Amino acid sequence: MATDVTSGAGVASAADLAGEGVVASAGAGGQEVLHVAPGRYLEVVGALRESGYEMCADLCAVDYLRHLERPLPEGTAAERFEIVVNLVSLQHRRRVRLRVQVPEDDPVLPTLFNLYPGTENMEREAFDMFGIRFEGHPDLTRILMPDDWEGHPLRKDYSVGRVPVQFKEAPGPR
Repeated sequence: MATDVTSGAGVASAADLAGEGVVASAGAGGQEVLHVAPGRYLEVVGALRESGYEMCADLCAVDYLRHLERPLPEGTAAERFEIVVNLVSLQHRRRVRLRVQVPEDDPVLPTLFNLYPGTENMEREAFDMFGIRFEGHPDLTRILMPDDWEGHPLRKDYSVGRVPVQFKEAPGPR
């Protein structure tokens, strides 16, 4: 446990949770980063919640279609999709980023809604734009695109189509 300088209370650090299926590293600006195996995702987020990370500031998806050879810590297998979660401990003034590799052939993770209800719309956006499903989500429906839209527009292999521009009829001479 890392000790907070203002209160002396402990909050879990990335290194505290490292182990089977969890690799700790440092991100930009020295931020703690955990590379979490999908099977340990809910367990690790739950442990962080219990240790004082009371807020999920962000949850987003990334498509690495053409960057599967990107650098990742040893023991972390690169997949096409990645879910990135930023958790914050306001009391201890700490934050941790989780990076979870999600396979293209089965893009499913458990929902964080029961731990952080504010993730509901963030997970819906990742589903809508990338097609990543969140098991146990209370309302996993499209949030940005129309219900009858086919495909997931932020996937790198989504074909760029043309939307016809509709103009109003030009006014006649004045």
